[in-house]
Amino acid sequence: MGRFQVITITDEAAARVCEIVENRDGARGVRVGVKKGGCAGMEYTVDLVTEADAKDDHVEHGGAHVYVAPEASLFLLGTEMGYEVSTLRSGFTFSNPNQSSACGCGESVELKPADLKALAEARGAGAV
Repeated sequence: MGRFQVITITDEAAARVCEIVENRDGARGVRVGVKKGGCAGMEYTVDLVTEADAKDDHVEHGGAHVYVAPEASLFLLGTEMGYEVSTLRSGFTFSNPNQSSACGCGESVELKPADLKALAEARGAGAV
């Protein structure tokens, strides 16, 4: 695995992606992105992928295929995608180091682009 992964996926999230894909004809995985919206400024998006886009970053874990929209990559670098089921909600979760704040309802977040220089220095690898 020489290539740097934009996001990591927990086993729970991978299992849920596999479930979703199994129940939809022609589905290949999900695409994660961000869009402007919500009270904190940005919201995560998760959409079904039937045709992979060559520009997307592709992450595979436990048989699940997750694609990251190129315009979202800088905002999602280092993010862990999880899946949780609680009494109040069930859904994908995003543990994102680029998140500077979130609104009270947890549906939208304030994101800053990842600091590529700091990330590269932390990995001791030069360019990411």
